[in-house]
Amino acid sequence: MVQISEFRVVMPLSLEEYQVAQMYMVMKMQQQNTTGSEGVEVLENRPFEDDEFGKGQYTSKIYRLQSKAPTWLTKFAPTDALVMQEEAWNAFPRCKSVIRCPYFTRFLLTIETIHKADNGHSENVHSLNKEQLSVRQVEMIDIASDANDYWSYIVGRNSIDFSQFQSEVTGRGPLLEGWQDQCNPVMTAYKLVTIDAPYWGFGSRLENALLAGERALFRESHRNCFAWIDEWFGLSMEVMRELENQSDSSLNQKLDQPCLSASEEELET
Repeated sequence: MVQISEFRVVMPLSLEEYQVAQMYMVMKMQQQNTTGSEGVEVLENRPFEDDEFGKGQYTSKIYRLQSKAPTWLTKFAPTDALVMQEEAWNAFPRCKSVIRCPYFTRFLLTIETIHKADNGHSENVHSLNKEQLSVRQVEMIDIASDANDYWSYIVGRNSIDFSQFQSEVTGRGPLLEGWQDQCNPVMTAYKLVTIDAPYWGFGSRLENALLAGERALFRESHRNCFAWIDEWFGLSMEVMRELENQSDSSLNQKLDQPCLSASEEELET
């Protein structure tokens, strides 16, 4: 059965700030989680333009996540069962990621994100039809809350207590109860996750596990966006593209893969 979940992540940032924060966070987390045998391999990173999204940045990546596979999955699937292939179209404020697994060929995970300058109360930003709305599950993710579940442990946890945190550069924080309705600036990432693993006997269990993993990843990645605000605040998109190209090459070197090269046009996008 296809599962549809919408995660809403409110952030104490403007849309423009979030675009930089997200790029910085992705680069830093990929570096932290890539070793000689596991992590992220960047196959392609280039500008694109099409009728659906307009102009944006296209990426193709391979995620090697063998050590993060649930124990029950490793009992009948090989170690490469959690080698995932991702295609992503980032046309901020709209983004789409499609994730496939070569081992489970019928598996498909899609993440469609719309970023809005609000505090998470827009009800149908993805323009779902009645059938989709009837099965959609909506969940608010509070970056100021802590989580101690299995997937939060697997993904990693930032130990910062946001009820005590304040940015030295911007003065933002701490995030106290009800902060989403009081902070300015504010924006929300509306993440629509659709998972389909049509396998008898374990498909629903795989869907639930991956949904829990995405929830933990959304929480941790957005916590990091705010926790690292003093590192990225004030950086331009031009600087971020240069840093991104350097990071992609570094990741591939760690995995002993060919380095990417960016054209002058790509760096200026």
